[in-house]
Formats: sequence, structure tokens, C-alpha cells
Amino acid sequence: MEHPHATKRPAAERPPSAAAPGTDLSGFRERSLSRGVNPFVYWTLRAMLVPFFLLYFRLQRIGREHLPRSGPLLLASNHRSFLDPFVIGTMVRRPVYYMAKRELFEKRWQAWILNALGAFPVDRGAGDSDAMATARTILERGDCVVVFPEGTRVRPGPLGEPRRGVGRLALETGTPVAPVAVIGSEHARKGWRIRPRKVRVRVGPPLLFPTVERSSPALAAAVTQRVWACVSLQWEWFGGAKAPREPAAVEREPLEVPRAA
Repeated sequence: MEHPHATKRPAAERPPSAAAPGTDLSGFRERSLSRGVNPFVYWTLRAMLVPFFLLYFRLQRIGREHLPRSGPLLLASNHRSFLDPFVIGTMVRRPVYYMAKRELFEKRWQAWILNALGAFPVDRGAGDSDAMATARTILERGDCVVVFPEGTRVRPGPLGEPRRGVGRLALETGTPVAPVAVIGSEHARKGWRIRPRKVRVRVGPPLLFPTVERSSPALAAAVTQRVWACVSLQWEWFGGAKAPREPAAVEREPLEVPRAA
């Protein structure tokens, strides 16, 4: 059932999807809103993946006590591998929803599985307003959404630059934002092969920001930077590479030349 306060635009007013011809992305978003995850698929796969991750990846999960078991929650994380949403999902004891690039929904069988596991499509290059509206409605009904502020996978090296969408969601929904860092997942995949590499996840206490009816780009960017600073703390705690920092400008006092006697 859709959230009672969600505003649904007529189909004619929705922006056309940039997906491949014949791929209807709106149906997957509508399913996430009206039906949510497929309980049989989600919990069955989770029951298999958690022990697999713990043994095969020697998965280390730190900070799970910070995460509330109910109520809306944003999990803002860096993004290194396609495994990240599934690894982060093991941190909470309830379904998580997340945006996935639209290309993953062009194969019907793959799209159905991802959608059943909580994924809904986003057109990363177009600032997809429909995907943002989907995430907002999921949060308003009290569920958990994973966001990757970098917008795409970044590997290797330091963290990438965040986009301001997470700040906008936090401000316009009043949802707590938990900063998450994942490290090691980028080494687990080589082509289609999944290798046994150690993966670690760390989450910090959720951040809470004032709720506004409509956030300005500057305000959303400021909140995003605050969240990203906390993600960076989790990342650097693991020993992740730090982004190069430009040296701060130093003001020098004018040199006084002594006068001749």
C-alpha cells in the first residue's frame, strides 16, 4: 500500500525513462512502493548469504548496535563493489532498499530478482527525480534505504566526491543518516569470479538534521558534506586511503625592514 501522504503524478506527467527501448522502469519502482521486497526471496537468500559472507569473506561487522530496529533510516556508504548492498544489508535485521543503475534492469530475470531484493532503478546521469521520489516514499513509510553518495563505484584509492542527494533526502524526510564504510569488497570480484577476500563494514551513530519542506542545493550540499565526513571517519578507521588535501593558505605578516640609524 502506498504511503497516504505520497503524491502520485499521472503517468502522462512523468519524465520519460532513459532506459533501453522496451524496458519499463516505472513498474519496478511501483512494485517497491506497493509490495516491497518479496519476503520468500529476500529472507531465503539472506539466510544463505549471511553465513556465506561470514565464512567466505570473513566478514567483520562493527557498530551494529548503533542502528535502530524500526523506523526510517538512511544508510550512507561508500561504494566499491556490486556486493556492497548485500554486505550492508547484513548490518540490519530488516529489509533494505537501494537504488541500482538502470542498466541492471534491462534483463527481465535479473531485474525481477533485484527488485524482489529491494532494488529500484535510477538513471544516474539524469538526476532521476522518480528514483528520489521512490526513496522518499519508502522512508516515509518507515523503511530502510541504502544510498551511495558517490553515485557509482569508486575503486581503487580514496573515497570519491559525494553528490547532494543524501543531504536532500535527510532534510526533506527528517530521516536519521547512519554513516557506513565498506572496505575489501573491491578485491572480492575478478570478472565473474568471487574470491575469498576479507571484507569489513563499520557504521557510526546516526546523524539527525532539521526537517525542511524543500531544501536548497547549498543546504543539501552542506548536509551531504557533514555525512560524508563521518563516512570518511569510518573509512579511515579501517586504514582506507585518504584523499589528498590541498595545503591551507598561510597568511604571512609583512617583513619589516629595519631602518638605518
